Amino acid sequence: QAKNKVVVTADPNECSFQFNPTGVAKFTSSCDIAKQVLAAGSVSYDNVAGSGPAKIAIGDKVIESYAAKGLPADEAKKKDGEFKKAVGAALKEAGYPAKAKPISFMGGQWWTIVGILSLLVLYVTMVYGPIAAMLVEMFPTRIRYTSMSLPYHIGNGWFGGLLPATGLAIVAQTGNMYNGLWYPIIFAGITFVVGMLFVKETKDVNIYAND
Repeated sequence: QAKNKVVVTADPNECSFQFNPTGVAKFTSSCDIAKQVLAAGSVSYDNVAGSGPAKIAIGDKVIESYAAKGLPADEAKKKDGEFKKAVGAALKEAGYPAKAKPISFMGGQWWTIVGILSLLVLYVTMVYGPIAAMLVEMFPTRIRYTSMSLPYHIGNGWFGGLLPATGLAIVAQTGNMYNGLWYPIIFAGITFVVGMLFVKETKDVNIYAND
């Protein structure tokens, strides 16, 4: 893979930021289709500005993409299958795996994953343990439920719910399969800053003062 870099050459004006949270948007340019196929296969690639239909270079193989706009459904489906087959064959020939290699049960990687997940669960307990007491101390009874419900649904429902669509769009835009991780990292940083600035000290608060 190090010797057979994947490069997408396309007109930048044809390339969209493929943010599609509802799943109804259709990205039909040759650039968008080429990037969709590579991003779906978790293949990192470099972007190069060019003209004409987008092309994917995999080692010494060059595969020309196609524009689906205006094509009949049957023809678009046929071209999609042919294009994916050609890209898949070129990736396989260049040494890219068709799927991730399974890890062995109770092996080193298995224990690493279990350890990381356990650590994340521990972090969650560090939040959910004191949060009930903090809410009582920070908010009067009449708005306490709203004070928890509103930020919870904004954070988990909106920002968390948009993570897959945003992450995939970032990956398709940049060509790096790991760049989608910047979305949760940035919001984690924002949460830390906001918490440091606005979460007040609750020690010795009279919980009955505002009731």
